[in-house]
Amino acid sequence: MHYIIRNRVGEYTTRRKMRTVIQRVRKASVSVDGKAVSTIGQGLLLLLGIEATDAEEDIQWLCHKVLGLRIFDDEEGVMNRSIMDIDGEIIVVSQFTLMASYKKGNRPSWIRAAGHEHAVPMYERFLEVLSEGLGKQVGKGIFGAEMQVELINDGPVTICMDTKNKK
Repeated sequence: MHYIIRNRVGEYTTRRKMRTVIQRVRKASVSVDGKAVSTIGQGLLLLLGIEATDAEEDIQWLCHKVLGLRIFDDEEGVMNRSIMDIDGEIIVVSQFTLMASYKKGNRPSWIRAAGHEHAVPMYERFLEVLSEGLGKQVGKGIFGAEMQVELINDGPVTICMDTKNKK
């Protein structure tokens, strides 16, 4: 299913690609104005980029993949466990810069990033679906705020995923 939606500059498009960077962490936190707004122990830090054409099916697919992703070690040191298996925690930080276009010149454009009117409800819905699937509250940043993100990357294990490449 594709939706025809107008992007930030008024162009109509059917392209959809919710994008996330997933980092396995020993601990992570998000602060705004020097105050921690979310802190987790072992788990995942997700940076989430939303396009104007992203829809509910993108949220459902991506949350399902994140919750089932087997990137935590089992007893033999093999990445064979999911965030669910280890009863881990998750922080999700909205990051429109993941939608950067860099085809021309050296200055990125964020024309593909969803505007607030679409991105905020999509971000909130993503948090809701992820929390329901995880069985506990997911940590979050403050949408649109200047945030400081601290983490201790575990591995490191970092995976980039988007809903356009579902194979």
